[in-house]
Amino acid sequence: MSASELKRLKDPESELAQFKRIVADLTLQNRVLKDVLEKIFKA
Repeated sequence: MSASELKRLKDPESELAQFKRIVADLTLQNRVLKDVLEKIFKA
């Protein structure tokens, strides 16, 4: 494999890792917001 082929293969991997971090962050934010709303409406 040439260097340009290896670079093309690595770019999607790093992009996928970035998307996974974004999904994890949004999932955490969603959970926190749900917990806060549950506490507000229980009171």
